[in-house]
Amino acid sequence: MNNCPVSGLPVLEYPHWKANHAKSGYMTHFSLIGSDIIHGKIVTDREVRMDFIDLMVFKSVIKECNLVGNAIQMLFGLENVKDISYATKRDLVNLLYNMGPNFKILVLYGIDPEIRPFAETLALIAPVESTIVMTEDYAESLQVILDHKLQEPHPASPESIDEPLEETCRKDFLSALGRMNWLNILDHRITMPDSNSQFYPYFKALEGYQRDLQEKENLRNSEENEVREQYEKKLAEKIILLNAQRELNNRLKAQFDTEKAALRSRIMAQEMEIHRISMAIAEKTAVLKSLSETISGLDIDEKAKAEMLNSCSKMIETETLEKMVNTDLSSTDSEFISKLQRKHPNLNQRDLRICLLIKLNHDTREIARSIGITTRGLESIRYRMHKKMRLSKHQSIKNYLSNLALS
Repeated sequence: MNNCPVSGLPVLEYPHWKANHAKSGYMTHFSLIGSDIIHGKIVTDREVRMDFIDLMVFKSVIKECNLVGNAIQMLFGLENVKDISYATKRDLVNLLYNMGPNFKILVLYGIDPEIRPFAETLALIAPVESTIVMTEDYAESLQVILDHKLQEPHPASPESIDEPLEETCRKDFLSALGRMNWLNILDHRITMPDSNSQFYPYFKALEGYQRDLQEKENLRNSEENEVREQYEKKLAEKIILLNAQRELNNRLKAQFDTEKAALRSRIMAQEMEIHRISMAIAEKTAVLKSLSETISGLDIDEKAKAEMLNSCSKMIETETLEKMVNTDLSSTDSEFISKLQRKHPNLNQRDLRICLLIKLNHDTREIARSIGITTRGLESIRYRMHKKMRLSKHQSIKNYLSNLALS
């Protein structure tokens, strides 16, 4: 811990109380003098532009120094600062009015003539409870704060009752400009000098600038309201469209559910019909087998008996095939299915039915619909059937089946 060369008070500082502005070419240093005086300064070896204030670091210093809630006494050095960004000016005004903490006194030193008008304007528009003073160097600044603590007025900024008119007008002009520019106060009445004063034209120009800013603000608000209204209108339209789409989706879902239920009922009915047909075929087959056994036991002409038994056998085979392919078969179809099944026993019932429908010249869409699959699914089955029957790459299933029926 060092001691202040001016007051002899202890000086406390930490590495994290420094903020590096590498792009702008400077660092901001904070330290604590004594128990309640904060010292900040811009550290650089060249002319720089102050780009923003280090609010987070500043608040951290206040917290670690147990000064939260206290009126702050601070001096800040601006050596080599030739310009200050608008964001910095705005944030400094916000710091004084909104962002806290409250400043009891803020002394700025080492101010370049280029930025002095800003410092003067800041002092003129500061809150009543805050005092902003400008001095030449660190020693004078610290002395101002020490005198202020003792409630002793400092000679560097005496309040003169007989202030020259030129100085009064300058202050009024700067304070009005600062209120408009940084506080956005556009309805504050500007104190006008006498119409014969040499400063009157400048204040009239400032008054006109204030009216222009008011009109610009009103225009901006009007445009914002128009944009907001358009947005709300489009949003309402989108909501209506979304609700309509949701309603349509609900209707389509209800329609789909109805169709799904109808299809399920149809499938159940068809399954029941298939079951009924299968039972009827089974009963007919049983009767035919019983009849065959009866014919076999008859003492009749062997040739006639053989013909009757052969007829019964063909009827039994036809019934069985009809059950397999689930369709009515002619004698030619039955013979074709029997021949196909003997030659290619690896074909299943669905394959046999598809082969029969292909032989009967049904197109792909009709076949797919009849067995309840998609056309793409049928194409996949045909490809597998092509391999099951061991046909050559360029050999057509339809031609093969047609030739088989004729052989």
